[in-house]
Amino acid sequence: MIQTFALLVDAYRELNSKKLFWITMILSGVVVAAFAALGINENGLTLLWFEIGDFNGFLTSATLPPDQLYKSLFANFGITFWLSWIATILALVSTSSMIPDFIASGAIELTLSKPIARLRLFLTKFAVGLLFVGLQVLTFSAACFVVIGVRGGAWEPGVFLAVPIVLLFFSYLFAVCVLFGLLTRSTIASLLLTLLFWFLCFGINATEVLVLNGRESNVVLAESLEARIGRMEANTTKLLRTPPDDGTAETREPPTRAELESANPRIAEARTDLEKLRKNYQPWDTAAKVFVSVKTLLPKTGETVDLIDRWLVDEMNLGRTFGEDDDDSEAGSSGPAFARLSRADQQKVTKRLETIYKTRSVTWVIGTSIIFEFLILALSARIFTRRDF
Repeated sequence: MIQTFALLVDAYRELNSKKLFWITMILSGVVVAAFAALGINENGLTLLWFEIGDFNGFLTSATLPPDQLYKSLFANFGITFWLSWIATILALVSTSSMIPDFIASGAIELTLSKPIARLRLFLTKFAVGLLFVGLQVLTFSAACFVVIGVRGGAWEPGVFLAVPIVLLFFSYLFAVCVLFGLLTRSTIASLLLTLLFWFLCFGINATEVLVLNGRESNVVLAESLEARIGRMEANTTKLLRTPPDDGTAETREPPTRAELESANPRIAEARTDLEKLRKNYQPWDTAAKVFVSVKTLLPKTGETVDLIDRWLVDEMNLGRTFGEDDDDSEAGSSGPAFARLSRADQQKVTKRLETIYKTRSVTWVIGTSIIFEFLILALSARIFTRRDF
């Protein structure tokens, strides 16, 4: 245990001596300072002691309380942009040299000459890389916690959810970076290959969003078109079966499909469009299932970070409001019905997509990602313990 602690301290000192560690800390401080400089009052947004404006009364403390402003900034900028992208890239740049420098500089021979198991040495190096990121995220979250409390008047411990989630998200990428570092023995190569892998995961996730959007748009259009056909048939039936003016009761059979389509040709066109939509559903659904299968084998980088947003919405009372539009009018009278989405339909598609992602099992998101990370680490550990340095 003493040996492991000594290795941790030595590796941390190595990271701490690098300028990029402190550059990242300073940049985090700048982000938090900008975060604190922005404010809101009854007249609108403020920047330090300058008033920016109320944007026609839309953004004031009456419409957006200060605590909600800072919570939203933390969730939408601090997490989504800073920690998920910029800080992660800086952390990868800082830690990508750990393994290549260690095995290429001759330092490993001195370390291996001591009675230390190679597996423990490897896992200690990996843990130090995570410790580096953990300190960065913890510092940023603590600073944001103080800003939200002092400037917004709400002390929200929920901001510290970012620490374990971002650390877990980074561990997926760092495990891949360690493997590439062992294989290439090059800091630049391991960093570029890791960024390429990350971009691959991002591309797969973005493409899946497009596929799911296509599938759900197809379903919503079909539902709207069915309702539209029902209304047209009801209106056409009233015209064809208008009761006589003499007040006498007359029982008549409802019009046939042919009669309805003959009286209103738009019904036949709408039914043709509906059949096309139903035929289109299967390819969209198959493509969506393929992407889910592919993502099951890979780490869910984007969805892991999205867990913060999912939990913060409840923890910090950041409920999202969507514009409700009951206007079911058929936007645009030209072109086939299946090629149009009304505003109400677009809102339905957006809500369905959010429901799909928010109801995905945390076990699937994190569990399958950890399995991928474990396999990568096991392969890296095997290479590290068996290679003749």
